[in-house]
Amino acid sequence: MAAWKRRTATLAVCAALLTGCGIRATTVPVDVGAAPSRVSCETAGQPAGQSGVQGFRATVELVCGSQLVGVERTVPVPEKRASREPVVLVAQALLEELERSPSAEERDGGFTTSVPDQLSASPARPGDPAGTLRLSRKPEDLPPVALAQIVCTLSASDAVSAGPGPVVLGGPNADPPRAWECTDAVRSRPESVPTLGDLASPTPTPVPSASPSPSLTPSPSAT
Repeated sequence: MAAWKRRTATLAVCAALLTGCGIRATTVPVDVGAAPSRVSCETAGQPAGQSGVQGFRATVELVCGSQLVGVERTVPVPEKRASREPVVLVAQALLEELERSPSAEERDGGFTTSVPDQLSASPARPGDPAGTLRLSRKPEDLPPVALAQIVCTLSASDAVSAGPGPVVLGGPNADPPRAWECTDAVRSRPESVPTLGDLASPTPTPVPSASPSPSLTPSPSAT
């Protein structure tokens, strides 16, 4: 219930375009490779150009020291608004945030991103499992690190994922969507994430409604 309330609040913020600002530093020293090499994986202060941004608070997963490290940001409302569904709008905003080059402060802290430009999110198709998001590229065609960033960022969003479990993604064609989970192994070794996720169970997607619904929970994966 608490997670659903947070999810509803985030959707409402996105829909209302409320104003927010700021970024929280994350201090995570990381060992890189066999030889101990350390990067700070932290950034302090507010990045240039973010003052007065209209958006919502979220954690985006960037790459630092060959691992995924969450950075809390105010995510601007999406520039691409192909859908009016709040869940899709939040997912689109998160994708655009992942695509952005890290700020100078983030680069100094060792942060990078592997998510390519021009990704977009769209609603599930009829017959897709509940909670499915369709991307403009096949998820399995994305670089493994980029796919790991997307899965873990969407999984951490109360607005997109209403509870623990896999993130269900499909591509722009008729291929069935597949499910990926953000595990500790994925976070520590994002380059090894299997790009071909498990086929998601065929729970029908509910008819979209005007208000957020807890029925948008991703369904369990099936082998």
